[in-house]
Amino acid sequence: MKVDLFDFALPQERIALRPVRPRDAARMLVVRGQDAPFEDRGVRDLPSLLSPGDVLVFNDTRVIPAQLEGRRADGEAKIGATLHKRIDLRRWQAFLRNAKRVKEGDHLIFGGGVTAIAEARHADGSLTLFFEGGEPVEVLLDRAGTMPLPPYIASKRGVDAQDLEDYQTMFAREEGAVAAPTASLHFTQRLVDAIDAAGIGRAMLTLHVGAGTFLPVKAEDTDDHQMHAEFGRISAETADQLNAVREAGGRIIAVGTTSLRLLESAVDENGVIQPFAGDTSIFITPGYRLKAVDGLMTNFHLPKSTLMMLVSALMGRERMMAAYAHAIDSEYRFYSYGDSSLLLP
Repeated sequence: MKVDLFDFALPQERIALRPVRPRDAARMLVVRGQDAPFEDRGVRDLPSLLSPGDVLVFNDTRVIPAQLEGRRADGEAKIGATLHKRIDLRRWQAFLRNAKRVKEGDHLIFGGGVTAIAEARHADGSLTLFFEGGEPVEVLLDRAGTMPLPPYIASKRGVDAQDLEDYQTMFAREEGAVAAPTASLHFTQRLVDAIDAAGIGRAMLTLHVGAGTFLPVKAEDTDDHQMHAEFGRISAETADQLNAVREAGGRIIAVGTTSLRLLESAVDENGVIQPFAGDTSIFITPGYRLKAVDGLMTNFHLPKSTLMMLVSALMGRERMMAAYAHAIDSEYRFYSYGDSSLLLP
């Protein structure tokens, strides 16, 4: 499909630069099947919009301070690095600013005395960085790194101490993400307690979101776009829990596109979710038949993005374009720190 089919005009003032407080005070647009009217609701309404026996699936990945600023050791060529995906204990695949000025074997110096060696260059333009020293890389990042806010926020204001809290979900546990699973940013203990009281289940999986989520789709046709791989894990216990929900007639509602993508990577042709541990580069576009989920809670996405294509696969492109037009006219807040939507096909 042509990427331009997923384009729309978004006024800059609709881009949220800070989250609402408290987190569960965000608005939520409910989008159902083709003939149902759009419903302007709030995130706190979620328990009443689902049914006892349904289950919400959250991503428990934790964002690391994956943005680094530095230079080549020879004193020339300032560079920036955004870590993308862990390779092993000391190596990370990273996207570099001024990457053309870095060659294999170069020593790079970052803040806090953190140093790395540029190793192999990948086909997508990223490089492998080998972090020197004996300290765990996580310790080095805590010393030298900053929270990797999306470009549409970072270009408008600096990253500050408040983002360390705001850009982390209450479920964050497994370190390794370069971007937050932002649909879960809306949840508070009060909301979770209401969900539990309503008889709605909760399940956890892990998908470490990579820096590729920030990159624009440069191809003109979806067939020519290559997704970046991300590591994910679904335990046997979680798979059994979700399959039991389906067998009992409940619905599986993914909280965030990251949860949805991993579930669809793990489901078999019979709709049974299998345990999973490995990389996924699944690219979901209209025409794809979703087998693992019955709904999705997600924020509003960028024009022509892979995530706009994903929600269009779930609900239909025309339906989602109409929903986004409604959201813009109704002054919903967009993107990572913005409002939410609940998509129930």
